[in-house]
Amino acid sequence: MVLHKENVKVLDVQSDWLQSYISSPEKQQQLYKRTLMVVVISQIFGGAGLAAGVTVGALLAQDMLGTDSVTGIPTALFTLGSAGAALLVGRLSQRFGRRSGLAAGFLAGGIGAIGVVISALTNSILLLFISLLIYGAGTATNLQARYAGSDLANSTQRAKSISMAMVSTTFGAVAGPNLVDVMGEFAISIGIPALAGPFILAAAAYILAGLVLLILLRPDPFIVANAISDAQRTTSNLPLEENSILLSINKRGIFAGASVMVLTQFVMTAIMTMTPIHMGHHGHALKDVGLVIGFHIGAMFLPSLVTGYLVDKIGRAVMATASAITLLISGSLAAMGPADSMVVLITALALLGLGWNFGLISGTAILVDATPPSTRAKTQGSVDVLIALSGALGGGLSGIIVAGSSYSTLSIVGGVLSLFLIPVVIWSRGSEK
Repeated sequence: MVLHKENVKVLDVQSDWLQSYISSPEKQQQLYKRTLMVVVISQIFGGAGLAAGVTVGALLAQDMLGTDSVTGIPTALFTLGSAGAALLVGRLSQRFGRRSGLAAGFLAGGIGAIGVVISALTNSILLLFISLLIYGAGTATNLQARYAGSDLANSTQRAKSISMAMVSTTFGAVAGPNLVDVMGEFAISIGIPALAGPFILAAAAYILAGLVLLILLRPDPFIVANAISDAQRTTSNLPLEENSILLSINKRGIFAGASVMVLTQFVMTAIMTMTPIHMGHHGHALKDVGLVIGFHIGAMFLPSLVTGYLVDKIGRAVMATASAITLLISGSLAAMGPADSMVVLITALALLGLGWNFGLISGTAILVDATPPSTRAKTQGSVDVLIALSGALGGGLSGIIVAGSSYSTLSIVGGVLSLFLIPVVIWSRGSEK
């Protein structure tokens, strides 16, 4: 009986705590701003962790396996790992809140990065593959953090809040590739292969990102948003027919948003994965690779504030169409430009990142518009599984295509595939707000 009374007391306290946010728009806005600040800090660290695998993952596999044909495997593995992690992070967030889900994902990514370092030190291919799968949890969490900022945002703030989470990733993500040489020298100084150096940085960065969220993301924005939604639903009396129409629009929006993000992820990952190998074949040094990938990742995240403003201002469908056109130009330039030109490579990869940025932010906004808080985190996690799987497929196929044909063929095919975004967004215009 005593235990029962204590449980009731805890529930009453929690109810009172949530009620203070439900009844106060001012407190909601304060928590919205605080959440964005915490997400920004965690994403700075998370971006640095993300950059390691993108920059040297393929090169490390090439060095350990001694062949080019399997250099797409690292990207495939950590994106495949991110698929499973996306599902788990989404389910954890739905049940326990963003704080628990995101912190667990980043900490797992840090453990995976430590495993990669150990695999390089022991020259263990099996441990490398297992560690890359676990490392993928950081990639998934880095993406899912963009949703946390939108939990308490209204429909005119959503793309902006998503973009703020993404742009903060730039600081770490751009610094990461440009620290390749520094981290390589540090790794050598402690008896670790140079290419494992960036993963030392990744381990520290992901673990710090997880700790920031675990300690500072209080109150949890997702739990508050759910409580507000429940309160609004109990006070509304929508006719059954209107509820049915809204459900249909939601399903359409979920499909459209997912399609935009999945296709842009596939094209971007495929071309990006093979660029370091392509550069190595044409005599570019490791620092050149770091510079090109640094510009690429910068373009993936740095324009986010402008992109978010445009998505909210001129519409989701327009910016998704802009994504398709930008990716086509990027693929064409990468295929037809001189391989020894750093200017061409930087421009092509920057456009590749920009096209991805347009697609991810517009697609995410479409998805958030279409999902109520009661199912939002779970649905977002499921969609991010598809995004990760498309990245894994793109990374895996890219090595096979280049080995069987050429980097130019890969780039052209990727650019043309991106055009399929256009009919998808035309069809989805009916669900755009």
